[in-house]
Amino acid sequence: MTRYSAWSVLREGFNGQRGWDPAWRSPEPKPRYDIVIIGGGGHGLATAYYLAKNHGLRNVAVLEKGWIGGGNSGRNTTIVRSNYYYPQSAKLYDFSLKLYENLSRELNYNIMLSQRGMVTTTHSRHDLESAARWVGAMNANGVPAQMLTTAQVKRRIPLLDVSPTARFPVLGGFVQERAGSARHDAVVWGYARAASQLGVDIIQNCEVQGIERSREGRVVAVQTSRGRIESGKTAMAAAGHSSVLADMAGFRLPITSYALQAFVSEPLKPVIDTVLLSLATGMYISQSDKGGLVIGGGLDLYPSYAQRGNLPVVRNVIGAVVDQMPSLGRARFLRQWAGIVDVVQDSSPILGETPIPGLYINCGWGTGGFKAIPAGGWMLSHHIATGSPHPIAEPFALRRFFTGDLIDEAAASGIAH
Repeated sequence: MTRYSAWSVLREGFNGQRGWDPAWRSPEPKPRYDIVIIGGGGHGLATAYYLAKNHGLRNVAVLEKGWIGGGNSGRNTTIVRSNYYYPQSAKLYDFSLKLYENLSRELNYNIMLSQRGMVTTTHSRHDLESAARWVGAMNANGVPAQMLTTAQVKRRIPLLDVSPTARFPVLGGFVQERAGSARHDAVVWGYARAASQLGVDIIQNCEVQGIERSREGRVVAVQTSRGRIESGKTAMAAAGHSSVLADMAGFRLPITSYALQAFVSEPLKPVIDTVLLSLATGMYISQSDKGGLVIGGGLDLYPSYAQRGNLPVVRNVIGAVVDQMPSLGRARFLRQWAGIVDVVQDSSPILGETPIPGLYINCGWGTGGFKAIPAGGWMLSHHIATGSPHPIAEPFALRRFFTGDLIDEAAASGIAH
């Protein structure tokens, strides 16, 4: 497979772009694999890549019912960060951010990581107290962050209305400088290309329709739209549809699926060079390399598997943008989309083995799945390959719902992530 470089781009420019290899192979599914991964998004592909790279396990198939990255991996706002309160979460997400920082070089694929920082604004005394507690926890957990005054927030985000008479006056905030954004398609394609190069089979348009268990209860095969595929071990990385797959396997997950909507504006000249999150409204905004403003907000308030929007969320999120940055009031929007997020009661993921022998799971990331792709893949591949959870992933086992060792990040920081 061609190695991407400045020289190869120049060479193919003179060659009429005729010498490029396909980014990944598209083989027919084999009758049996050592490991089958259900879900061809970022987490599934990262799991396959690290199984091959870190553990030498290459008889692996990734099954995707649609196209690679067509689910939540292509339906998010591309933010990466590790500004979490509890030490367990901080270790997990900062591990992921550190992997992101070297991922372009490792995968030989530019994921367009831009560590432009993330500013979280406070709008009340309660917000300010929560932010101070949050920053203290982050620094204690080894994740650098610092408080900002109102003037410092204004210098970083000139468009923001911080006046005392504003609809949401800004009392200050805090910043994580290492946070930022990455290109979601590039992350998926980079992992797919690297995994395929190591021998992993990526099977698109292959919907899992049933999970087959032996008399002893172990998962031994999956029934798909392209036939029966036997597996030594099976892993699920299907985000909002994890509970559907769990039903197929015969167990229940503490998950509720919601739609999470996002929007992008027409291209504008550079107006914001950081990621902004408002604690008062839950609105977050950044500007893409193309100039579009990428905007998101809170979850829909009802369970759904629909990847579509609704007017109340549009009104609330866009209204929050205009209230806080009035100069954007005339900007036009190009498109809207929604992903299906898998929300767990303690706002923390589920990683590792399930009650069904031979079946592993990566789910429950809620609105934080994209930023966790490298860590999710690394942790699940470790458990599958070694039979034991990675120390960082151990607190996120499914059994915590039986032992009571829950990690409630939403309650800790004062907002839902």
